[in-house]
Amino acid sequence: MPNNLRRMVSFENTEIAFKSKSNQELSKAWWLFRFIGSNQLVRIAKPFAGIAVNIGFPFRYMIKQTIFQHFCGGENIGDCEHTIAHLAKYHVHTILDYSVEGKESEADFDRTTQEIIDTQERSVLDEHIPFSVFKLTGIARFAILEKASSGETLTEAERSELDRIRHRVERICKRASELERSVMMDAEESWIQPIMDELMLEMMKRFNKEKAVVYNTFQMYRHDRLAKLKELHAQALEFGFYPGVKLVRGAYMEKERARALEMSYPSPIQPDKNATDRDYNAALTFMMEHIDRFSICAGSHNESSAALLIQLMEEKKIPKNDQRVYFSQLLGMSDHISFNLSHAGYNVAKYVPYGPVKDVLPYLIRRADENTSVAGQTSRELSLLNKERTRRKK
Repeated sequence: MPNNLRRMVSFENTEIAFKSKSNQELSKAWWLFRFIGSNQLVRIAKPFAGIAVNIGFPFRYMIKQTIFQHFCGGENIGDCEHTIAHLAKYHVHTILDYSVEGKESEADFDRTTQEIIDTQERSVLDEHIPFSVFKLTGIARFAILEKASSGETLTEAERSELDRIRHRVERICKRASELERSVMMDAEESWIQPIMDELMLEMMKRFNKEKAVVYNTFQMYRHDRLAKLKELHAQALEFGFYPGVKLVRGAYMEKERARALEMSYPSPIQPDKNATDRDYNAALTFMMEHIDRFSICAGSHNESSAALLIQLMEEKKIPKNDQRVYFSQLLGMSDHISFNLSHAGYNVAKYVPYGPVKDVLPYLIRRADENTSVAGQTSRELSLLNKERTRRKK
């Protein structure tokens, strides 16, 4: 990081990073990352967790008081109020994320759609909730998304089902537009992404005529996404809309590689982390070069990418609080990035997942997998927590 930027934002300042945590919370976080940093313990715990939650107390209570409490805001919107207010105290915004997925019934999909709209309604009451977010698999069957993405011919019943999915997405995006808030759709597995990209392009053409209301998510651990991003820019110029993009590295790498190997097709995943980092930073640079069109939510736990975006904003003379540029991290992770950026005056939003403990378990398992598989993630969290514990003792 250049010296002038280092003076403005230091990701090493643990006093600012953990100012929001009490000594007890700091110690609890340290022990939690010690646990999820162990590959062996996580492997043992994963199959047991689902059984334990279904059995009920005391296992559900144990999960709720540890990993759930650290990474989630609560079981419903009301439970999240404390987290929303707590983050706002440090000028960190909230993205309420109803993290229920993998359901199969139309009734469940309609309930989830309404819950997402409820988060949008809640956002109007608070300037600290600039976005809503949803996963398409929360409001649609995985199997129909997979078939629609494959190009296979759908039956009449399947076409009707897809129309209902489109209607749910439209309801969510339309409500965001009416409330003058933005909405993001998370990326998922590559074999269901084509229909998701198609739906988001359709929504952007309709609702992003004056500014970015609808955001699609690009996972840069896929080697084709940089070209897809440039294609989106060309489509924006052709059809006259303003694309919103949430940029992430990705969360399904192991599953993607395993499926490609099992089904004997070329893996969509980058050959290594350096290639992912290269494309992520190239995507940031491209969008900042075309900031007259793009709005960006940089979802990253990578300090170098955050520093690059700061540098690009400086070069383009983009104000720190420009609503077209947000930094974002998950609740419970990378507080040294989130809180130091917000302290310096940048737009920062934390993803705050919520939902019933047993329904949010797939999300929590992904967080455990991410912390064990991403090189240096857990050790970095632990070293910063250690540094702050030592500082406070002194």
